[in-house]
Amino acid sequence: MLHLMRKYATTWMIKIILSAIVVVFVFWGVGSWKEQRAGRVASVNGEPITIEEYKNAYNDILEGLKQSFGNRLTDEVLKAFQINRQAMDRVMNQKLLLQEARRLNFHVTDKELAAGIQNIGVFQKAGIFDDDRYRRVLIASRLTPETFEEIQRSSMLTEKLRTFITGTVKVSEAEALEWFKWQEASVDVDIVKFESDKYENIEPAQEEIKNYFNDNKESYKTEPKIKVRYLHFDPNIHNDQVEIQEEEISAYHNENKNQFITPKTIEARHILFKVEPDAEDKTDESVKKKAMDVLKLARTGKDFAELAKEYSEGPSKDNGGYLGTFPKNAMVEPFASTAFSLKAGEISEPVKTQFGWHLIKVEKVNEASSLPESEAKDKIRQKFKAERTKTIAYDKAVDVYDSLFDGDDLLKAAENRKLTTKTTDFFTRNGSIEGIKNPTTFASSAFDLSLMQISEIQEFEDGYYILQVIEQIPETIPEFIDVKDKVRTDVVKKKREEKAEADANSCLKSLKEGKSITDATGASGAALNATGYFKRNATIPEVGYEPNLTAVAFKLSKNNPLPENVVKGQKGFYVIRFIDRKEPDTEAFKKQKSDLLDRLLQMKKQRAFDEWLSQVKNNSEITVEEGFSDSN
Repeated sequence: MLHLMRKYATTWMIKIILSAIVVVFVFWGVGSWKEQRAGRVASVNGEPITIEEYKNAYNDILEGLKQSFGNRLTDEVLKAFQINRQAMDRVMNQKLLLQEARRLNFHVTDKELAAGIQNIGVFQKAGIFDDDRYRRVLIASRLTPETFEEIQRSSMLTEKLRTFITGTVKVSEAEALEWFKWQEASVDVDIVKFESDKYENIEPAQEEIKNYFNDNKESYKTEPKIKVRYLHFDPNIHNDQVEIQEEEISAYHNENKNQFITPKTIEARHILFKVEPDAEDKTDESVKKKAMDVLKLARTGKDFAELAKEYSEGPSKDNGGYLGTFPKNAMVEPFASTAFSLKAGEISEPVKTQFGWHLIKVEKVNEASSLPESEAKDKIRQKFKAERTKTIAYDKAVDVYDSLFDGDDLLKAAENRKLTTKTTDFFTRNGSIEGIKNPTTFASSAFDLSLMQISEIQEFEDGYYILQVIEQIPETIPEFIDVKDKVRTDVVKKKREEKAEADANSCLKSLKEGKSITDATGASGAALNATGYFKRNATIPEVGYEPNLTAVAFKLSKNNPLPENVVKGQKGFYVIRFIDRKEPDTEAFKKQKSDLLDRLLQMKKQRAFDEWLSQVKNNSEITVEEGFSDSN
């Protein structure tokens, strides 16, 4: 890690580095070829934001939405999330944070960086950092160790800055009590629901449909599409070309024994007695005395897990203080040193950390061990094979790419090497692409290209690619006949909503005039729903999740039982009438106080940080290039 080069990786690593140098020199002489890739989309205090940085942020956000929404991620949802604007804000904020961190002379040392990476769970096996898993995860994420480590260093640097900015934020018990009252209050209301979908037999005239289309043409505009010719250089097809010698495996194991050492771990429980870092000495001593009293109970035979359930104030309380199995570097000092000095079955004296006082019981000790070569050889062989097949694939991609500068087009370059190009069907930026493992990344790279432009070598999850856009279909407003059915559906939906809103307004007006619910609903057929009591953060009984309705319900009272207007929700329109309100029992606050204080502190810290960042942004010189200034 941290830019280490293994002995038997030297040859192929140097090949890649030299190839990269060749590409750099070529590009200095061919400005137009890399013009878009190297171009900037904005600048922050004179520091550029590149297209690549913007694109990476865009793809991260898009990938997150795809994982969250799955098949429900429609064009409408994408527009609502304003990915372009989010991506621009993200890269701008990152630039500002790094600039401020440098101005304040913050640093992340190599030692801090290494410790931070080793503590990332996805890189661990059985709670221990695993170098092979680290590299495999990075390969799957299309990142080199150097790139990831630079990203991680920046992340840790901005986290130091965040801690510095929010370090003085405090939350009082009075604030927590007010929040508790607000959160735990409940209200009981009557609701009349006018659901748009219940209105049937709506048949708009053809002229009305056509007029709606003419008034809303922009909303029916098609997405731009492209067709791409590409070469795929798949490392897996070269597996038979790679032979790993037993001598290489032995040499690697001998020279990298530290990779095959499983460090000492322990399995432990703890009981936490919280103390604020700035607590008075008197308070600290009082908490320590409580810890000593519980220690006496533990050492006289009381079950430690049961004592943790009763006395601990940590998140592991409900599990009897169980911390699982962990290495020494997974815990803060002096907790770690104390825990690792104990034998199985021993209980520590009270130990003070920034979280408070701890009692620690070690249940099992797993001494450090080393994986012998006989058990490690398959792992080493797979590592070498993956590296070398990847090098072969990359070399073939470089060979094709270099020939393009000699005047070959992609088809000719492929034909001369007996390679077969493939061609996609037309696809949109967010659509699926048959035969492509990661369509999001593929499309993002392809849409950066102009017509007939050939991409640089692209590294995706399943190998290397060279892309060429061979056809484009720009976004267009379709002919009415092509979208007539969709327009008709939209018109019917609009008319249903208008009818539902009209009936809801009529009902509310009648209630304000003193009429009964039955008379107020009239011929609409809308039914009354008695919700019973519900809280702000809960779904509404008989209705479901309707945040607008919840907000209005908690504004009503006995003196003001009806809202000024009907409420527009996700499923239709609502008329609401106040019945009763219950305030929470403040005795329950005492049980939740600790968690509430923690939660509110995080919220206040986030708000303070956002306000500080907004002020920094307002005082900065930020410019956005033409074409990106309207990101939305």
